[in-house]
Amino acid sequence: MMANHDNVKKKSPIIHTLSEWFPAILLFLGTIVLWQILVTVLKVPRYVLPSPLNILEIIIKRGIDLVIQVGWTMLEAIMGFALGAGVAFIAASIFVHVRLIERSMLPWAIVLETVPIVAIAPLLTIWLGFGLAPKVVIAAIVCFFPVLVNTTRGLRSVAPQALELMHLLSASRWQVYFRVRLPSATPFIFSALKVASSLSVIGAIVAEFTGADRGIGYVVVSASYRLDTALLFAGITFSSLAGVVFYQIISGLERLILYWPGARLPE
Repeated sequence: MMANHDNVKKKSPIIHTLSEWFPAILLFLGTIVLWQILVTVLKVPRYVLPSPLNILEIIIKRGIDLVIQVGWTMLEAIMGFALGAGVAFIAASIFVHVRLIERSMLPWAIVLETVPIVAIAPLLTIWLGFGLAPKVVIAAIVCFFPVLVNTTRGLRSVAPQALELMHLLSASRWQVYFRVRLPSATPFIFSALKVASSLSVIGAIVAEFTGADRGIGYVVVSASYRLDTALLFAGITFSSLAGVVFYQIISGLERLILYWPGARLPE
């Protein structure tokens, strides 16, 4: 009886995960079936709205090429994510210790965040060319602000008692930072990184719209010019999957690093 009870315990996380995903999967499948029925019954032209079977046909036919193209986009997104999150982390660490720099730079960070990426992308393409650089910079820009704000908040969310204890122990600023502030901020940082992971993919795709010869954004733009709606939907599907996979990778790292109960922020 004990062995059976242990097996049930081991399976319970999988059952819990499936129960959480089941409503979303059911809604997705229901939408696909309804979409196929409506397109068939109403005889909607393929260039207006292709059926799920048309899109699946394109994915099977051009699957390898789409995987290669989304791979280029993910390279741009990951590099931009690393650059934007890294700069934001350094800036937040400085803000916590030097309020004058925070008061000087934070308003400009907000201004940068409010400028539409579609407006910045053509300028960066003109300045940096049609290669990898403008895509990485745009992905970094969209990642920068959420990581900056959350990391700053996390580094300041230290219990006053912990700071008093470190002061009584004559701890240096570096010791306070690494032993108190950084552990307290880690849940906030991962919360921001999950948001930034999806934004980085969006930023890379938007950058590809303004000038690129490869990437999933290039596929989407080319398909729209040719009115190849099925390929356009296939490109959107692959870009969405890329964002979901990147988000899940960051979530997996969060579960691996913040393994103790109550360490992660509620979602």
